[in-house]
This record gives sequence, structure tokens and C-alpha cells, in this order.
Amino acid sequence: MDTYDDGNIFAKILRGELPSQMLYEDDAAIAIMDVMPESKGHCLVIPKAPSRNLLDAADETLAKVMPVVAKLARAVKKAFDADGVRIAQFNETPAGQTVFHLHFHVVPIYDGILLKRHAGGMLDQAVLSEQADRIRAALD
Repeated sequence: MDTYDDGNIFAKILRGELPSQMLYEDDAAIAIMDVMPESKGHCLVIPKAPSRNLLDAADETLAKVMPVVAKLARAVKKAFDADGVRIAQFNETPAGQTVFHLHFHVVPIYDGILLKRHAGGMLDQAVLSEQADRIRAALD
């Protein structure tokens, strides 16, 4: 198995070296807006503990992060009146993983609206900021 590379984008965000639209933080994880969203309100939950993906994550990390995933799923559903929420997590390149730090996609689903392609381009920061405000308000 490959080793964890602390030069990945999420490790840099966790260290404060790169900006992000922060939604939530506790001792185990952060939640941020996805800059290439598949739908309105798409965000990410990122454990603070270093692991490449679910395959090498400690059970303790998973136990702490899943309640955060659920909290964000409820908040985005409420904030955007979504019809459902998809939780996605990829393990290794053949499965679609592109950033090798464990993370969970929280993707609001809207009836009759197709998801955008994830790598289809970065969303305008002003739009991300407005969406982040709505999610943070729904977390309160």
C-alpha cells in the first residue's frame, strides 16, 4: 500500500496553507465547500487524522468523522431544500480517488436535475461563499 503524502491539497488546507470555505470544524474533522461542485451545496468532510483513504484509516477516525458527515448531510438538505443527499467516498485511482487524503463528498440531490461533472471547473468564490453561509446557518 502507498504511503500518505502530506503534500496533498487537503493536508495543505488543514495546515492553513491554502484557503477554503470553512463550514464546520471540531477536533476530528473539518467540512469545506467543494470548489468543483456537482450540485448546489456540494461540500466535503475531511478528517484531520492523516490517511490516504478508508482502506488505511483508523477505526477511531471513522467513528469520529461519520457523525460529522451526517451533520453536514442534514444541514445541506435543510439549507437548499434538497430532495436527497448522496454521500460518496472513493478509494484508490481505479475507484475514482484523485486526492489521497480521506474525504467524504456530501452532495445534495434535486429531483429532475442532473449532477454536473465534478472536474467541470471551479465555481465562482462569491457563489461558494453564499452557499457556505446557507449551510453554516443550517448547522446552527
